[in-house]
Amino acid sequence: MIIDVPEGKEPIGYVWGELVPGIGPAAAKFSMAVYEHTTLGLREFEAARLRVAQINGCLFCLDWRTDRDGEKVEAGFDAAVAQWRTAEVCDERTRLAAEYAERYVLDHHGLEGDDDFWCRMLARYSQREIVELTMCLGSWLAFGRLNRVLGIDAACVLPGH
Repeated sequence: MIIDVPEGKEPIGYVWGELVPGIGPAAAKFSMAVYEHTTLGLREFEAARLRVAQINGCLFCLDWRTDRDGEKVEAGFDAAVAQWRTAEVCDERTRLAAEYAERYVLDHHGLEGDDDFWCRMLARYSQREIVELTMCLGSWLAFGRLNRVLGIDAACVLPGH
């Protein structure tokens, strides 16, 4: 970790909340909003989130599983997302979410003018869902990379671990 976290401070809380008080709390609110206000189904939400986490390499994000009223994706779902093109447990919306996440992170310019991709997306997702998913992707890309680049992802421990 390249940021000095004072003894007894939780790394993410310190970096996001105390170190940059004018920006961090607003970023944290945005980060939490994608979980609290999403209308996306759990599987496509997690497929997109996990694909971003896999590409970013954020250890905290890779270990995290979104919980909706006690429901989480099944064990091994992360491995299926890594193989989204061929994984049998992925339906079309889940595949598209993983594909969009991968392309958003690795080749966003390639999305411009890709009429085939957007036809497939619009056949399965409403415009509202596409905007929502895009905002989620932006959050996960930015904040997962922040955590990974600064090394705070390895210093954080999920509850129960």
